[in-house]
Amino acid sequence: MTTTDLPADVFLHLTAGGVSVVLDAAAGRLPAVVHWGPFLGPQSSDSIRALAAAVEEPDTGNVVDQAVRVALLPEHHAGWEGRPGVIGHRGGADWSPLFTVASIDVATEAGGDVRRDGRLVEVGPATATFRAHDTVAGLELTVEFELLASGLVRTRAAIANVGSGVYEVSELNVALPVPTRAREILDFAGRWSKERIPQRRELVVGIHEREGRKGRTGPDAATVLSVGVPGFGFQRGEVWGIHVAFSGNHRHYAERLSTGAQVVGGGELLLPGEILLETGGSYRGPWVYGAYGDGLDDQAHHFHRYLRARPTHPRRPRPVTLNVWEAVYFDHDLDRLLGLADRAAAVGVERFVLDDGWFQGRRDDTSGLGDWVVDTQVWPDGLGPLIDHVRGLGMEFGLWFEPEMISEDSDLARAHPEWIMQTGGRLPLRSRNQQVLNLGIAEAFDHILDRMTAILTEYDIAYIKWDHNRDLIDAGTYPIGAAGVHEQTLAAYRLMDELKRRFPGLEIESCSSGGARVDLGVLERTDRVWVSDCVDPLERQQMNRWTMQLLPAELLGSHVGSRVNHTTGRDLALSFRAGTAVFGHFGIEWDLARATDRDLHDLTEWVRFHKAHRALLHTGELVRADPVDPAFQLYGAIASDKAEAVFFLAFLGRPNESPHGRFTIPGLDPDTRYRVAPVVVGTPDPGRADPLWYADGRGTVLTGRTLAAVGLQVPRSLPERVVVLHISAV
Repeated sequence: MTTTDLPADVFLHLTAGGVSVVLDAAAGRLPAVVHWGPFLGPQSSDSIRALAAAVEEPDTGNVVDQAVRVALLPEHHAGWEGRPGVIGHRGGADWSPLFTVASIDVATEAGGDVRRDGRLVEVGPATATFRAHDTVAGLELTVEFELLASGLVRTRAAIANVGSGVYEVSELNVALPVPTRAREILDFAGRWSKERIPQRRELVVGIHEREGRKGRTGPDAATVLSVGVPGFGFQRGEVWGIHVAFSGNHRHYAERLSTGAQVVGGGELLLPGEILLETGGSYRGPWVYGAYGDGLDDQAHHFHRYLRARPTHPRRPRPVTLNVWEAVYFDHDLDRLLGLADRAAAVGVERFVLDDGWFQGRRDDTSGLGDWVVDTQVWPDGLGPLIDHVRGLGMEFGLWFEPEMISEDSDLARAHPEWIMQTGGRLPLRSRNQQVLNLGIAEAFDHILDRMTAILTEYDIAYIKWDHNRDLIDAGTYPIGAAGVHEQTLAAYRLMDELKRRFPGLEIESCSSGGARVDLGVLERTDRVWVSDCVDPLERQQMNRWTMQLLPAELLGSHVGSRVNHTTGRDLALSFRAGTAVFGHFGIEWDLARATDRDLHDLTEWVRFHKAHRALLHTGELVRADPVDPAFQLYGAIASDKAEAVFFLAFLGRPNESPHGRFTIPGLDPDTRYRVAPVVVGTPDPGRADPLWYADGRGTVLTGRTLAAVGLQVPRSLPERVVVLHISAV
């Protein structure tokens, strides 16, 4: 159902997923958020007006002589002295627009109800579209605000130039207010092979701004920037967070003014001159998602429910995947790869992926990018013999590409040096011995699309590992060197979209030096992300844990590496490597020819365990218990009907005390009796002393309330091990 032509003087009350949002669009002004947080229940027009009056800030001394109103697109003219929504100008003028809302449309989901009560419009999941103009500045504005069925909020804005002359847009930000009780910030940092490191600080007067200027999301991206009540954890404590769904340059920020007003906001970070609007031209910013929750798990559930409800979300069981990179690197020998495929099939692998090194001139990382034809010196009969063998073993075949990059030592660069992104009459500094191919040039885009189409047409390829191994430095367009990150990002999206259109069923993994492109923009057209180039389980315990603040387990590429990790050099037990990787899109990154018979037996058992439980792990509700000791952490997935769960107790180090005390299991139905039983997969770990409830393998039976309030004694374990628990309703 859709309602149109609402008066430009209303309150909107949107409710979904346990969340309420109240928007004030009174007197034709841009919409402002009165409330974003817990469900309020049905309201009347009088009660909403009373609420708006109750929370309106008083006049503040020595500011402006009226209450400062913070719109979704914060307005300087209204007295907001923080970051404005629009930063732009027309030859120095029209830099502080005053928009008047001309129309409001509310579109509900199929079967949704719209209730009218005076100036109040009350709906369930819905999208509200506000169209506004400033006739003096010659600008039109569209603001979209959506409350999704999951309880997730998203909003974006578009600006159009209807005046004379060029209007330059430098920033287009949207912002959501958060209450003053939210005073602690959580976001993420990181680096290559150690992504999504949590960091906390107090929200003080000023702006906490996280800019991404890498031309890709970045391993150090904020990911989800949250502000909550001090001390918020996984299970409790109100928290409001935002995520900018864009894979190029972007901005997240939290801002508090001297008046006490505070917001979280963001948008695309535009480089100089990227958005120059001729008369009739327009620019639309990316979606900015907002997630409210009582605890970080509750916040994460809103993201997960939204992603799982998308029509494009992977529905079939996630294939157990073997990627050959850490097994063979650039040494592409057919016999060796055939043997690896045999071993992979024997342990239960369902997808075999050939990584970097298959194409013309690619014997190391100094050459070949852009020349997407099979190297006949290495593959004299093409990829067919390998693919046919893999398919004959019952596995899918996947192939590595890096479509956005180019090597200076390549036929493509020699033929079209002007297709390399550059500025100032110079090539950018090399990174990983490569440059960036300017997909914003139509001919370059078409060339790459044609070459990838040819490969995907010739061979039976179900999956692309799509890599992106360098930041966009000096990313300009030849010959003038104008900034081109914005167009490059949109072109990459178009390339993915077109390949998906041409090859229905094709799956794409977002890999970018590991986890440097993890965002909801790229997830609109990809089927999983590679969390990190580091598969060391001690590192992955933390990286997977925090990537799940945005993405559910089935979208996280999570592989078992070799015994000695190639990134960290740690020597780690198979049970820890597999026990960590199994909660994700499970796979293998290991030369199985070097595995012992016991290794292969145990790995086979872990694959079987994963297949037996992946339906639960990939649809269940994420639970992360608040830590009681840094030496171990508890996490898992609970089925939607709460009849079953799988939990993992990961021992990350040696505790200061022994025995270790108790752990509690949150999230189960309090009145249901559950059997909690240990699961031993493969060869039992040495050095474990089990408490009474654990020792005989049958576990114990307790209610969900008891497990959450009292808990169980922690088994004694060596560090760098995982204890698996299966929980079932009795």
